[in-house]
Amino acid sequence: MPTRPTVLLAASKWWPLAARLAVALDRQGCEVQALCPAHHLLEAVPAVRKTYRYGARDSLGSLRCALERARPDLIVPCDDGVSAQLHALHARDAAQRPLIERSLGPPESYPVIDGRFELLSLADELGIRVPRHRRITAAAELADWHDEVSPVAVVKVDGEAGGNGVCISRNLADSIAAFERFRAPPGALMALKRAHIDRDPLASWGRSQTSRRAVSVQAFVPGRPANSMLACWRGKLLGIVSVAVVVADGPTGVASVVRVINDDRMRGAAELLAARLRLSGFYGLDFIIESGSDLPYLIEMNPRCTQLGHLEIPRSCSLAGALAAALMDRPPAMATQPLRSDLVALFPQALRAGDAVWPYVASGHHDVPDDANLRRELSRDIWPRRRWISRLYHAFHVPLRPEPALFEGLEAVAAKPVERKTRSVA
Repeated sequence: MPTRPTVLLAASKWWPLAARLAVALDRQGCEVQALCPAHHLLEAVPAVRKTYRYGARDSLGSLRCALERARPDLIVPCDDGVSAQLHALHARDAAQRPLIERSLGPPESYPVIDGRFELLSLADELGIRVPRHRRITAAAELADWHDEVSPVAVVKVDGEAGGNGVCISRNLADSIAAFERFRAPPGALMALKRAHIDRDPLASWGRSQTSRRAVSVQAFVPGRPANSMLACWRGKLLGIVSVAVVVADGPTGVASVVRVINDDRMRGAAELLAARLRLSGFYGLDFIIESGSDLPYLIEMNPRCTQLGHLEIPRSCSLAGALAAALMDRPPAMATQPLRSDLVALFPQALRAGDAVWPYVASGHHDVPDDANLRRELSRDIWPRRRWISRLYHAFHVPLRPEPALFEGLEAVAAKPVERKTRSVA
């Protein structure tokens, strides 16, 4: 690898995590380039040396073109759709296979990475604690599930992320309704909305892939969500940052406040999956920590970076630093801006979560970026929401914003240092 390897961040969603990771990788000595839609946050990051346009008419062609022009040492998908496109491109373009395999892992692992049912089945085989789960191909199968397992179920469909494609159902009727909704192909109007209102470059391509999406059901585990982000290289776990969710955007939504934790069982699950799937790059694991027992149940994998990649744990380094060190074949650099508390309010998500969340923000480490321009851009609505067509659309279709889900009471959020035993690098 060169002394300053080129990393291409590929983002189709307008999530802030891509911009934060770009800054972290640049600090660790990587040359960062980006593939993204026009006016994306990545264009406002000085650390990004060059950007390529993610076009909606031929998004897969845009991805191929960016790889050919950038010739990166590593490509990092910043959302699930990009990961799926990289898997599809691997099957079609032999010239790009070495880069994709170096960045993600071998192709034999892709069906497991892409499938929620397949992932849990493998984890169960490896001895990782998972909820009972079953693939569902017909609505009638849900009746057997509810009779045999529980009246409460979690119905999921492949190909979604960020809490989408998940329904916690309290009875059979709700489960059947969710199954039929997930199995139905997105209508033309929804595809147009995603393309022209949300400015999603994968809207057309994603609609063409819906026939492959599978539905599964999991047993509901009462408890609080937890997440781990992994940095892997050729099947070895380089580092892990694990958090328990303190505040989220609804029961299944994105976290805005988290608490850094050290859980050997979550780390062990990450090591087993990284080794079996021979993973490279960044991945996320979602868990539920069961109420009463405090046992973590693995519920799914995110085949991409998450919002934890830039966080620096005391006496260790960020996951961006761990992967950069592996690329450059050098020891990882220790933290220069370590967390001041194990309670972390993520920026800008915590500010947008409402007044009820502010005491949590004030009690912990508010993860605000140093760069004033990046702070300003992250604080604004994303560019698609600022366009007149989007403002007009949402004047008649007001998006439903769930109430923040609080998983810790205020009495538990007093700031305290991150435990020294917490590590992000093996």
